[in-house]
Amino acid sequence: MDSITHIALGACVGEAFFGRGFGKKAMLWGALAQSAPDIDFLGAFWLSTDENLLAHRGFTHSILFALLVAPVLALAAEKIHRPHNIRFSKWLIFFLAEVLLHLLLDGFNNYGVGWFEPFSHHRFSFNAIYVADPFFSVWAGIAIVMLFILHSYHPRRRFWWRFGVFIPFLYLGWCTINKIKINSDVKEILHQQQVPYTRYFSTPTPFNNLLWYVVAGNDSGYHVGFRSILDRKKQIGFRYFPRNDSLLQSVADHEEVQHLIRFSQQFYTAELWGDTLVFNDLRFGQMKGWQDPGGKFVFHYIVNHPEDNTLVVQRGRFTGWNKTVARSFIRRIGGRGK
Repeated sequence: MDSITHIALGACVGEAFFGRGFGKKAMLWGALAQSAPDIDFLGAFWLSTDENLLAHRGFTHSILFALLVAPVLALAAEKIHRPHNIRFSKWLIFFLAEVLLHLLLDGFNNYGVGWFEPFSHHRFSFNAIYVADPFFSVWAGIAIVMLFILHSYHPRRRFWWRFGVFIPFLYLGWCTINKIKINSDVKEILHQQQVPYTRYFSTPTPFNNLLWYVVAGNDSGYHVGFRSILDRKKQIGFRYFPRNDSLLQSVADHEEVQHLIRFSQQFYTAELWGDTLVFNDLRFGQMKGWQDPGGKFVFHYIVNHPEDNTLVVQRGRFTGWNKTVARSFIRRIGGRGK
């Protein structure tokens, strides 16, 4: 999830834990605790881009990190707020719950989270909700504004923290149901259309949970397409992209390329743009693939010019967007278009 969502949701959880009187202080601690795992952004100041891709949502998003940082935050809060009648165990449970909630929510996005770092480099990603989905975030945002406006003993505070916590999780449940339905449809369609694959994934397109981006294939290449929850026909107009591993042979031993392959979880292709060698991570979608099936991918890393890769994960997200593209996107969400 995006940082603002974590802050707002963390504040609502803080109010839920401590309730009337102490709520506003707990909101601040909740926002801080929910932000703690994202301290990994500091790595961008000294790590190379490929190293930072693996560091982000790595150790600071692990269960071990949660177990280490929760007691530190609990000790700090317990000392700062003396005298008080809050047990240390309650502080500890509160901070541990906040940090673990952050880790869980990030697992619903497509980036991947290293829950078991440093013991395992496996990344968990449920691909059930877009990283910045306004329909998930807006409720906690409204709630946190109201909780800061109302005085600490106002009887409506309980309503607003419930509003900010329960509605997002109801929406997350709906997203999970959509994910299950899409995966069921995709498996059936892959079988009907005789698409060969050993691995596949589906993930929501930007800012919604109705239109899903689908990738299926094997070590030779991948079929890429889109499916809306509102589509009536059981079919997907796939476009095939060869993986082109041969293009990477001359740089296969470079640590940078090895990091990219590991990060991509094998969902990658290589291609030449003129004399420029490009590595695409397919998990982050196409710039406007619902309109242009052969379009470029959002994540494209320029292998022979690493200095040009300071931002790669979302740098092509809205390239070429205009009113016409936006309208076609909305139509495709509604089950129309290609």
